[in-house]
Amino acid sequence: MKKYIIAIATGCVLVFSVSSCFDLSETVYSEIPVNNFFKTEKDIIAYAGRAYVGLQPYPEEQRLWSLTENASDELVIPEKHNGEWYEQGRWEDMQKHKLAPNNKILTKSWDMVFAGITACNEILAVISPIEFTGKERVLAEIKILRAYYYYWALDNWGNIPFTIDFSNQDLPEQKNRQFVYDFIVQEILDNIDLVQDLPTPEYYGRVTKGMAYTFLAKMYMNAQEWVGQNKFAEAVAACDEVIALGAYEIEDDYFANFIVHNENSRENIFVIPYHPQLTDEHFYWSHLTLNSASRATFNMVGIPWDGFVLQPDFFTKYAEQDLRRNSWLFGQQYDIDGNPIIIDGEPFIYSPTIANYHSRAEWEGARCAKYEYQEELSYDVIDMENDFVLFRYADVLYTKLEALHWLGRAGEFINDPDLQKIRTRAGLQPYTLGEITNEELLDELGREFAWEGHRRQDQIRFGVWGNAWWEKPVTGPNTKLFPIPQSALNTNPNLVQNPQ
Repeated sequence: MKKYIIAIATGCVLVFSVSSCFDLSETVYSEIPVNNFFKTEKDIIAYAGRAYVGLQPYPEEQRLWSLTENASDELVIPEKHNGEWYEQGRWEDMQKHKLAPNNKILTKSWDMVFAGITACNEILAVISPIEFTGKERVLAEIKILRAYYYYWALDNWGNIPFTIDFSNQDLPEQKNRQFVYDFIVQEILDNIDLVQDLPTPEYYGRVTKGMAYTFLAKMYMNAQEWVGQNKFAEAVAACDEVIALGAYEIEDDYFANFIVHNENSRENIFVIPYHPQLTDEHFYWSHLTLNSASRATFNMVGIPWDGFVLQPDFFTKYAEQDLRRNSWLFGQQYDIDGNPIIIDGEPFIYSPTIANYHSRAEWEGARCAKYEYQEELSYDVIDMENDFVLFRYADVLYTKLEALHWLGRAGEFINDPDLQKIRTRAGLQPYTLGEITNEELLDELGREFAWEGHRRQDQIRFGVWGNAWWEKPVTGPNTKLFPIPQSALNTNPNLVQNPQ
C-alpha cells in the first residue's frame, strides 16, 4: 500500500509517492538564495507544502478540534475520580460555555489558525515572482487553503485580524464577519477553475475542485448565521458541482473512510495526511480516549490517558441497529483474541453513562473507535497513521439535503440513490420526506459526522447552541463566538474583544 506524500526539509508532509525505501536525510535551505533553491516545479511544491503542515495539529488534544467538539454536545472530558483531567477547570469551562480569554486550549487554537494564515501569506509572497510550470495552479491552491484557515477563524471568532500582505509589518486591523465572508467566497470563486480538476495520487491531501466546491457549499450554508444572507440555493449549486465531477462515491462500508490506510477511500475529499516518520504532528486519539485496560484489545504498547469520552446523551441518538454506533466502544470489552477481559475478577465494561462529571469512574463513558487503531500504538513513538478526514462526499450529499430542506424542496432529492445509501449502509431505512424534521436532520448529521469537527457549526446553524444538555446549562447568544485570546489582545491593540 502506498501513501502519496511530499517530503519537505522541515520534516512535514503533503503528497507524492513514498515507497518502502526513501532518503530521509535533510538539506538545510535557510541560507540558500530563493533563485538558487527553486530549480524545479518539485522544489516549488515542496516549499508550498508548508502551508498544509499547519493543518496537522488540528485533531490534537489542545487544538481547534478539541475546543469546538468539547463545547458541543458530542465530546466531554470530565474530571476523573482521582482528579485527573481537571486541569484548572479548562475543559469544564468549554463544556459549560464559560470560556475565559486566557484558556490554554483557546489560545493554542487561535495560534494554530493564524500561523496557517501567515504561512500561506509567506509562501505566496515568495513564489509569486518566480516563473515555473503550473504556477497558476499552485498559487490558486494556496490561496484557497489560506481562505480555509480564514474560514476556521471566521466561524469560531467572528471579527478577526486580517491581512494577506506578508511584507506589511503593521499589526493587522480587525475586520468584521461580512468583510471576511466576502473575501473567502470571492477567493474561492476567483481560483476554483485553476486548481486540479479531479483527485489523483499526486494531489492527495491538496486543494482540488472537489475540496473547493465543498468548502464553498459550507460558506453558503452558514451565510444566514454569519452574515444574515440566505444562500441555501447557492449551497445546492455548489454541491451539484461536486456531484457533477463524478469523482467521489459513498463507500459500501462506513468505516472504510477511517481505516489505518484510508488513502484509498473514494468518499474522502480533503484529508490531513499522517505518516509515522514524516509528520511532526501526530494523530493520537487512541491515547486521548482509551482506558489502559483497552491495551489488551488493540495490542497497544503505550499507556492511554483515559480522558476524551462521548457525551452520555449523544449516545442515545443512535438506534440499536445503526452500525455507526460501532464508532464507540461500550459494553463488555474483549482482548485481541476475542476473549472477555476480566480485571481483578471484574468484567471490563465501558458504560455509555457517567454518574458524576467531577468524579468519572474508570470505565464510564463510551470511547471512540471510529478511526481504526493499528497495533503497537505508543504516543510519539508509533502514532496513528489514519489520515484525518475534513471533507467527504456524504457531507456534500447531506449539505444538499439540508439546504433543500431549508428551501422547502427536500422532496427533490430525498430519493437520490447515493443519498439513500448513507442510511442503508448504516443498516437503516432511507428517509421518507415526512421524517425530515429539523430535530431529526440535526441528529442524523451528528450520527454520520460524530467527532469529525462539524457539530458546533451544525448546532449553531440549527439554533440549539444555547440549549441545555448534559452538564451544560442554558447559555446566551454571545457564546456562539469564542473569546479572542488575551494574548492576542495584548499584542495587537487593534483588536476588540467579542461580547461576553
